[in-house]
Amino acid sequence: MIMSVYAIADLHLSLGTDKPMEVFEGWNNYVERIQKNWQKLITDNDTVVIAGDISWAADINDARKDFDFINKLNGKKIILKGNHDFWWTTKSKTDKFFAQNGFDTISVLHNNYYVADGLALCGTRGWFYDAETDADMKILMREVGRLKLSIEPAVKAGYSPIVFLHYPPIYNNMECKEITDVLKEYNIRKCFYGHVHGRNAAKRAFTGECEGIRYELIACDRLGFMPLAVL
Repeated sequence: MIMSVYAIADLHLSLGTDKPMEVFEGWNNYVERIQKNWQKLITDNDTVVIAGDISWAADINDARKDFDFINKLNGKKIILKGNHDFWWTTKSKTDKFFAQNGFDTISVLHNNYYVADGLALCGTRGWFYDAETDADMKILMREVGRLKLSIEPAVKAGYSPIVFLHYPPIYNNMECKEITDVLKEYNIRKCFYGHVHGRNAAKRAFTGECEGIRYELIACDRLGFMPLAVL
């Protein structure tokens, strides 16, 4: 059985709400493009990590149509929180919501990790690389703790984790050291992130190797609305 792991971020679905992304350059027919590309590339043996900004819904019940769309796509999906996921609630409540609605191909990455194709898939939302206020630093350090809670048990189990974030850990020649220090501490070799859209912004998002870690921007418009293989 051949299995592969892919990643994508920022689907920004709004099938149950009125906030279409077509108003932005390059996002025309984006839902149809996601579906067509996904179904062509992904098999039911594959796993896809969706790194945040999944649905514009403000409440999880309003996100039902978006998750129904995701659930019907090929493969297993592992989701983590983005800055626009206002529907986000606790993992237990989300798991219950998925079970009640038969969304059996979707799992939540939050203070945990998953194994697919021999890979430990770890991650958290992350936070601003230029956080300075006390409130921002409190959120950032909470995200640092969640990242460690995801990575550490995977390392103890003998895996070399791959990390997924929503916010970029390096952007515009600035680095969120609180996050990158964790990646270095646990000898992470690959980190995928989203959040950054548009050609000009993408130019300031770091893609490449820095201190032994490979960083990759996986915002769906950057990928042409097609999941990216993580290896």
